[in-house]
Amino acid sequence: MRAALARNAYATLLRLLTPLLVARLCWRARREPAYGLAVGERLGLGDRTPPGALWLHAVSLGETRAAEPLIQALRAARPGLRLLLTSGTATGRETAATLLCDGDAQRWLPFDTPGAVRRFLRRHRPAVGVLMETEVWPGLQHAAARAGVPMVIANARLSDKSLRKALRLDALMRPAVGTVALALAQTEADAQRLRAAGAPQVRVSGNLKFDLRPDPALLARGERWRQTSAGRPVVLAASWREGEDAPLLSAWIAAMARWPGRPGQRPRLLLVPRHPQRFDEVAALVVAQGLSLSRRSGWADGPGGEAVDADVWLGDSMREMAAYYALADVALLGGSYAPLGGQNLIEAAACGCPVVMGPHTFNFADAAQWAQAQGAAVRVDDLPSGVQAALDLCAQADRHAAMVAAARAYAGAHQGAAQRMAEAILAVMDGR
Repeated sequence: MRAALARNAYATLLRLLTPLLVARLCWRARREPAYGLAVGERLGLGDRTPPGALWLHAVSLGETRAAEPLIQALRAARPGLRLLLTSGTATGRETAATLLCDGDAQRWLPFDTPGAVRRFLRRHRPAVGVLMETEVWPGLQHAAARAGVPMVIANARLSDKSLRKALRLDALMRPAVGTVALALAQTEADAQRLRAAGAPQVRVSGNLKFDLRPDPALLARGERWRQTSAGRPVVLAASWREGEDAPLLSAWIAAMARWPGRPGQRPRLLLVPRHPQRFDEVAALVVAQGLSLSRRSGWADGPGGEAVDADVWLGDSMREMAAYYALADVALLGGSYAPLGGQNLIEAAACGCPVVMGPHTFNFADAAQWAQAQGAAVRVDDLPSGVQAALDLCAQADRHAAMVAAARAYAGAHQGAAQRMAEAILAVMDGR
């Protein structure tokens, strides 16, 4: 009774909020037009697809990229498999479109109201649903259980903070998590927290992000760009989040004021914001701080002309992160210097780029701990210390070379999750 009351209250609230959610999409579409596409799909509308597809939901860019090796493993194990890919953000949908093959379909994930999720499931009738990482929606889980669609959480992770939040909403979240057919956890710690949240079947399968291999063409692009840096070390602020920009630039300016070498030998800051809608905002902030700026969007084959002398390079492009890591000597991990949980540092390691991370890595706790233990990353207490640690590493050739080797070894030591998860998902799909 308690669970039913909580679910009904949640559904009523979302119904009341639906006009505001649609209005918010229209507002976001002014800056990111993709949010204005196929809005009806958010209500469970749109064209039908043939039944029996494997439905995979990855909310945003990071989860979609993590799904790539899983999708490859699924296709290899089951040739001709049809996929239905759903997304929640514009960057996720854009990236998911590159993963489609003939016979596949793409939609927005519907709002979590009873009507929207029922319409979605009736229009597509998937054989199994796969949710990437942390996506558990009470309305969707309830509707899928009633429709007989088994749901799997792949690459599942749950931080202590998220577990505490789930336990505070226990009457709503425990029944939702309890309908999951199988949770494929990244680590044993994640598995324990998922069980505590109510998942009945949990299996530790590893982290899909270790199976992502950098695109050789992007690595070569980054190396070409590196040749134009006039011998200046490059410190990458990777996937930088809102609110971190001003402290970073202040710490950078202070460090450059102490730089002992000639101005022409000063390290260069390569700043890559996490969200594309912030590119112009960040560019304006850099210029306002009195730093000279060159934007990736203004380059042709590479940074030439005035870009060679610029203090800051702004990585205002999409799907070039591997090139930025190949260009950089060391990366500062975005989201780890403010209490935001950090970003994925596995891609940096796979590209041979050492990482300097702050104190806040709770979204990737085990991966960060392993990277530090294996010498692929170092941890500092705050952003000024992080900037100084990155600059020190650029000046220590032997230590830098050792960390580059450690990063590549770390990235290669934890592979195989995609194959394990694909086998488990197909077993659920087949009712085994």
